[in-house]
Amino acid sequence: MRRSIRFVVSRVFLTCILLSACRHLHAQDQPSAADAEAAMKKAARYFHSKVAVHGGYVYYYSLDLKQRLGEGKAAPQEIWVQPPGTPTVGMAFLDAWDATDDQFFLNAARDAANALVDGQLESGGWQASIDFDPAGKNTGNYRSGKGRRKGTNNSSLDDDKTQAALRLLMRVDKALQFQDERIHECVQFALESLLKAQFANGGFPQVWKAPVSEQPVVLAQFPNYDWRTEGRIKEYWNYYTLNDGLAGTVCETLWQAWETYHDQRYRDAVIRLGDFLILAQLPEPQPAWAQQYNYEMQPMWARKFEPAAVTGLESQDAIATLLTISEKTGEDRFLKPIPAALEWMKRSELPDGRLARFYELQTNRPLYMVRDVYELTYDDSRLPTHYGFKVGNARERLTAELERIRDGRPKPESSPNLRSLARSAGSVISQMDDMGRWITTADGKPLVGQPKLKPDEQFLSSKVFCQNLQRLSRYIAAARKSKDN
Repeated sequence: MRRSIRFVVSRVFLTCILLSACRHLHAQDQPSAADAEAAMKKAARYFHSKVAVHGGYVYYYSLDLKQRLGEGKAAPQEIWVQPPGTPTVGMAFLDAWDATDDQFFLNAARDAANALVDGQLESGGWQASIDFDPAGKNTGNYRSGKGRRKGTNNSSLDDDKTQAALRLLMRVDKALQFQDERIHECVQFALESLLKAQFANGGFPQVWKAPVSEQPVVLAQFPNYDWRTEGRIKEYWNYYTLNDGLAGTVCETLWQAWETYHDQRYRDAVIRLGDFLILAQLPEPQPAWAQQYNYEMQPMWARKFEPAAVTGLESQDAIATLLTISEKTGEDRFLKPIPAALEWMKRSELPDGRLARFYELQTNRPLYMVRDVYELTYDDSRLPTHYGFKVGNARERLTAELERIRDGRPKPESSPNLRSLARSAGSVISQMDDMGRWITTADGKPLVGQPKLKPDEQFLSSKVFCQNLQRLSRYIAAARKSKDN
């Protein structure tokens, strides 16, 4: 009997110890909002004071900060505009300011915005990077006079360059109550230039130097020539493009402009973009979209690995953009092209459920390129590794969105789970070193910009910095809201 009592007592004692240890671990995993804010400020101070150049950022840094990488090695005074560069970091600082009301974060975002102001091209937009060295090979013709008069003046909508810069600048402009004249004027000039870069049919070029030319408004059609060998144009970037999600990012940027400044022209530009997407949908048997169109609205070649074709990736962006425009404007006509496009997606799925990036015009056979020689092929066994020739398939999600918008249902709001956010914040804090850095180790997986990193090489990543700052911001905001309630 005494042995049984001793056994029960021992188990109870052991259970108490374990519960106490678990409570201690749980407390460590769930920092207070004050702890999260202190960690966030420590990381931001390091990044802003040690990593920034002219207030801007690139993608990756060696731990000693001597090596800086964007898409390739960055020059000493060069910063990156294309995400996840300067605009992305600036947005993370703004999220931190929203969560804390700490002026330090707003000042850091303002520095990033001013770097973009200094690198705004005479044509009104931005290119992939800004080099403040007047003798630099990538230095542009900047309105600020800090560039080179004979430098490039190609404002780019490719890969969210000008759009991301504008979204940060508009958000900073609003945060400063439109009182920073330099930032405000930069935004207004950029938006005017963007409006002048919209064609009569509502489309946009990939690049502009000046207002676009007048072109006839016609429906998309298949080429009436041998598209494999004919119709290639060197300066394809001057023509209508949807490449790399251009429609979605331009739509987001113009709608933010409308909500920020209440200028009807920005809302009208969004509607005209939707009109272009309706015009650009190809007829059966491929009621989808191409990456690039000539002025006759026929699919055309872009780079040597981007043929005149129907595209699996950009078609999904076109559908998503039409859904967005319909919901924001309340106009059902933007939904009409979508059912046929979704049916095309369904019958175009690859055996593994993904979509090909390119489908041959009219036959709908998946098209690929042979590595190194860049010859068209139906064989996917030797693909170039620098480009995605197979893409994800969001058909089910897009179908659900179409049904939701048709039914007039609002987007479901997910209430933040404070305990889950706290665990996430605790994990982020535990990964930060004593200097306030989050160190990443190369694991062989592809990275934005395709840097050439050695296996297990350690580096700092702007993307990781932003993600972690945003995780901490979300926790702090949720904790404050919970306390207020």
